[in-house]
Amino acid sequence: MNIPSKLISDAVEALASLPGIGEKTALRLCLHLLKRREEEVEDFCRSIFKMKAETGFCKKCHNISDQEICEICNNPLRQQHLICIVEDIKDVMAIENTMEFRGTYHVLGGIISPIDGIGPGDINIASLFQRINNEDISELLFALNPSIEGDTTTYYISRQIKDRPIKISSLARGIAFGGELEYTDEFTLAKSILNRQPYENFLVK
Repeated sequence: MNIPSKLISDAVEALASLPGIGEKTALRLCLHLLKRREEEVEDFCRSIFKMKAETGFCKKCHNISDQEICEICNNPLRQQHLICIVEDIKDVMAIENTMEFRGTYHVLGGIISPIDGIGPGDINIASLFQRINNEDISELLFALNPSIEGDTTTYYISRQIKDRPIKISSLARGIAFGGELEYTDEFTLAKSILNRQPYENFLVK
């Protein structure tokens, strides 16, 4: 793209590095920012810096949090005995939007994928086992994306706690295999939560 200003070109390159933003969109955003008042642009940049510097992760469930422990984990009205296991923070947001789940979460930060070199030690599984050991957990609801990697992760964790009196359940398969929770409509996701099934129902006999 032929841009007469190196400053604008650098800004376009920076914005285009964000997911879902191409060069044309990045250029349109830069030209829009040039028209805004300097104070507005400063506020915009300050909010981004503040988000990066001060946003953290819950030490208990690894969800995004402005505090050491997130609001969901700290909420006494949530069912602390029920943990919904998800791959990504965006999955927490998707499930919360259904307003059907009243338990807590555990964000793995990935899934087991041997082909990509990702093993159990590369994601937040150890801290999950620590919660199971230290808390009165009666059910784990696996809400991982329905894929081979998601099923592998579910199987690995469930095998590690097979001797514990913990119910293992999974989302009802209203979600297409290979689909992602982030892009599943709220109604389908809500029904999948309400109609969750014992994990062994999904195993090949």
